[in-house]
Amino acid sequence: MRETNKTWVTEFLLLGLSDDLQTQLLLFIFFLIVYLVTALGNVLLISLVLVDAQLHTSMYFFLCNLSLADLCFSTCIVPQALAHMFSRRKIISFTGCAAQLLFSLFLGCTECALLAVMSYDRYLAICDPMHYPLIMTWRMCGYLTLGCWTSGILVTLVDTTFTLRLPYQGDNRIAHFFCESPALLALASADTHSSQMAIFLMGVVILLAPVSLILASYGSIIVTVVRMKTTSGRLKAFSTCGSHLLVVIIFYGSAIINYMTPKSSKEQGKLVSVFYTVINPMLNPLIYSLRNKDVKRALRTVIKRRKLFSS
Repeated sequence: MRETNKTWVTEFLLLGLSDDLQTQLLLFIFFLIVYLVTALGNVLLISLVLVDAQLHTSMYFFLCNLSLADLCFSTCIVPQALAHMFSRRKIISFTGCAAQLLFSLFLGCTECALLAVMSYDRYLAICDPMHYPLIMTWRMCGYLTLGCWTSGILVTLVDTTFTLRLPYQGDNRIAHFFCESPALLALASADTHSSQMAIFLMGVVILLAPVSLILASYGSIIVTVVRMKTTSGRLKAFSTCGSHLLVVIIFYGSAIINYMTPKSSKEQGKLVSVFYTVINPMLNPLIYSLRNKDVKRALRTVIKRRKLFSS
């Protein structure tokens, strides 16, 4: 049994991904490059959607929301991880840890819902193009987007409540590079079974349900694509679907491993979390939009306008 007379934790020590200086240097360079690409890609996409009238469609409206969530999600975690890599005392206050947990969960859960809504939007556009304009109106887009952000809030409130309500006494060393529920539960000075069950149930709502919708949507899209008469159209559609599914597998797969599988090793947990907290926010704008011809056209238009104004 744990001792009950230990002092309450007021700050946590984040152990990070590695203790080796050379490895930390490589991780610092990797994280920095990925974060810069993430910030540039997402800010660029949001800017293009705002200034180009031809991108004012439901698909790019959802993509704009996804980019905003990705940008904030990455900013909530990566800069602090970079600052801690060469810091002697990788300390974060209990309040700061709670805030990071709250915002990272909120943004991550919102992204889960947005990816599902985006897959449904593509399903309607490809499999039911006649009814697509009637169903996916601006009002419907607004309702769906509001539902995504609201679902992120609700799931976050449950997860953070069941994580932070536990007593934390004695050991304050988090075997992770940021504050995350599974890593915090490992330090709790009480039985965590009910908290783990609550987080698991929220995972069913925000992870398994959306990924099921995504797989069903893309399954229908692939069936429709197979029936296309032109080979070039099939190849283009398969390339697009394949890249989208790759992002989905990386994001949901790694999140499911950390939040919905039996306890894995601490090392595995923090390595897996790199995929959905660091890599995926960079991949989303590259895969979903910046490869798109409409976005490329909008970018060329903006560049031409800047050249005209400068001259």
